[in-house]
Amino acid sequence: MEVLTVILLILLGVVLLLVEFMLIPGASIAGIGSLLAFGFGVYFSFNYWGNLAGFLTLAFVLVFVPVLLYFLFKGKAMKPMMLESNIDGKVLTVDNEKVHVGDTGVTIGRLVPVGKVKINGTSIEAKSKGIYIDPKTPVKVVKIEGNNVIVEPIKE
Repeated sequence: MEVLTVILLILLGVVLLLVEFMLIPGASIAGIGSLLAFGFGVYFSFNYWGNLAGFLTLAFVLVFVPVLLYFLFKGKAMKPMMLESNIDGKVLTVDNEKVHVGDTGVTIGRLVPVGKVKINGTSIEAKSKGIYIDPKTPVKVVKIEGNNVIVEPIKE
């Protein structure tokens, strides 16, 4: 009966560790339960059979369980559950050939303080200097900072 208790506690620890890694990541109940199950398994091994069996059980838990998890996650068994997509999106940059400081345009939507502006026939996202600009308001490009086009309304 003692052997079954120790084996079940170690298996429970492995299952709870897998739950911790795959279902509820972070320091959760499953991770704490896994540590407790491993600890009690090793404790009962020391208690039932003495130092040699206790240290062998401890070495098994400290060496075999990480190796098992490594091969489990690196093998084909976990491939269907892993995300393998690549992010290939790019940040839209301002076309310096079409938009220059001093160019004029008109707002397509309301700038609060960011919105769409049509400048030189190109629709781009622009930013005002912290003020709200209504739709169809004439604007002038004041500054281009990296991907940000900063505009201000043209005073008539």
